[in-house]
Amino acid sequence: MTYALPDFESKICPPDQLTVRAASVPRPLVFTNGCFDILHRGHVTYLAQAAALGHSLVVALNSDDSVRRLGKGDDRPVNPLANRLAVMAALGCVALVTWFDEDTPLQRILDCRPEVLVKGGDWPVDKIVGCREVHGWGGSVHSIPFLHQTSTTALLEKIRCL
Repeated sequence: MTYALPDFESKICPPDQLTVRAASVPRPLVFTNGCFDILHRGHVTYLAQAAALGHSLVVALNSDDSVRRLGKGDDRPVNPLANRLAVMAALGCVALVTWFDEDTPLQRILDCRPEVLVKGGDWPVDKIVGCREVHGWGGSVHSIPFLHQTSTTALLEKIRCL
């Protein structure tokens, strides 16, 4: 018996299709980005809060090479990009998920022109990549405070000590 791919797979959007695909989702569009290596409570809380700031949430994931350049450790990411994309796409609050290989997601921000740009509370608004551009076209930029003090790095440290 053959089984169909899950519907959430259709939310995975190659970067070269982002402009067209983002134009087809309801606005206002919210954009965020990150590694999202091992999804945890802090991540899903943050993503739900981000999504609530608009109608559609686009998440751009760092490629595996981009994650490695962040200096999170030689063994990161734990989950390869294809797996991280699928897990992110499975979340109900996510409309589209794409990726970037550059050091910043600026090109993906320019590709989809979100009305709302969001990062986690460890980012001051004026340091968020894309802040100037989003403000320039009349959008808003938010740094959402963390409700749960969790991180993939801390989780991996705990696992390694067991």
